[in-house]
This record gives sequence, structure tokens and C-alpha cells, in this order.
Amino acid sequence: MSPRARPSRARHASRVSILARLQRGLEALYRVETNLEVDAFVIDDEQRRRAGVARAPREQLLIREEAGELGMGLFVDGAALANLERHDPSRRLDDANFSDFCLAVEGVSHFVYLALCAAGHRRVSALELELQAEVDKFVCCVLLSGGGDELRRRLYHEVRFLDDLDADERDRYRTANAEAARYAEALERRFVREDRVVDMLGELRRFYRMGLDDKRGLIARHAG
Repeated sequence: MSPRARPSRARHASRVSILARLQRGLEALYRVETNLEVDAFVIDDEQRRRAGVARAPREQLLIREEAGELGMGLFVDGAALANLERHDPSRRLDDANFSDFCLAVEGVSHFVYLALCAAGHRRVSALELELQAEVDKFVCCVLLSGGGDELRRRLYHEVRFLDDLDADERDRYRTANAEAARYAEALERRFVREDRVVDMLGELRRFYRMGLDDKRGLIARHAG
């Protein structure tokens, strides 16, 4: 895989978008740099239809490898993005924007993680992408509004998987959800309740750089 990623033909936003802000936040959090601008890779409904995808969820990262380069297109539901512009999560994260915020974090998480793996010529599985995104949602919410049982319940227990998932996809999402729930509980117990956020960020940066097997091994060691 080439370390370069070819953007979609989407137009750049005239101001800093919520997706760009999330990208900057995740890259700063994990001390990584993609040297890409997520807004240049955002696609709309029509572009996604032309790509001929079988499924059309509210968030989707499309990839295509061609001539040694990885092409990416990120779709995030336009209504969700508009809602986040109206109800800025950096000011307040609540029922008005929680679900849409998590949707946007998931999309940007996929984008950043895959871009970094491509740049490092490292293969990454769909399960690894999903697990990291589930962890990223927890961390972003904690940093904005704090943790607690209610947050973990909303993220990992009050979930419904789409009916059009095949058996492999459903198993992948369930596994990522369950593993992230265990890790979030361990982070809450070891760091958040003890007001050791700086220490938590150090562990999260190490976790981010691990492969899937090492991530799951760390979760198993720390899960209660």
C-alpha cells in the first residue's frame, strides 16, 4: 500500500468543519499525523451511490486500492453533521447531539487509523478498525463530559445492530462492542475515577500503536 491516499473530489469546506476538528483532536490525542485533511475525502450521497455500495449506513468509509495507492471516501450523514454544527459538542454534549457525535467520531477514527496504517504499510483488519473506533468514542466523550456508568451504558449496552448486516459483520460489531466495553470499564476503574487522566492518555497512546492481538491481550489483562 502506498503511504499516499487519494482524496475524493469533494469540495473543501470554507470553515473548519466538525470532522476536521475531530481529526485534529484525535491526532493530537494519539500524537500522530496523517498529513491529510479529512474534508478532502468526504463524499455525499450521490458520490456514494456512484460507488455502487451494497449497504448505505449513516457512516461509511469506502476504500479502493488502485495502482499502488489507497483511495478513500468518507460518508457521514449530512443531517448528523448539520446537527453537530447547531449543537456544538465542544460546548455541551447531551441528548441533543450525543448519537451524532459518536457517529462522527467513528467515521473520523476509521479514516485516521486506516490512513496511518496505509502510510506505515501495515495491514489492518475490519475488527481492529471497529475496536479502535469504539474505544475512541469512549475517550472523546470522557474528555468532553466525564465518564461514568451512564456513558458506558449508552455506548455499549443501549446499541442495536442494523438488520441488513450479514453474519460476519454482525459478529465483528458485537465483538468490537464487547471488547471496548470491557476496556472502557477498566479505564474508568483504573484512571477516570482516580482522576488520573494524564496516565490514562499515556496508556491509550500505547494501545493505539498495538496490533489487534496485543490490544485484545491488554484488555484481557485489565478487564475486571
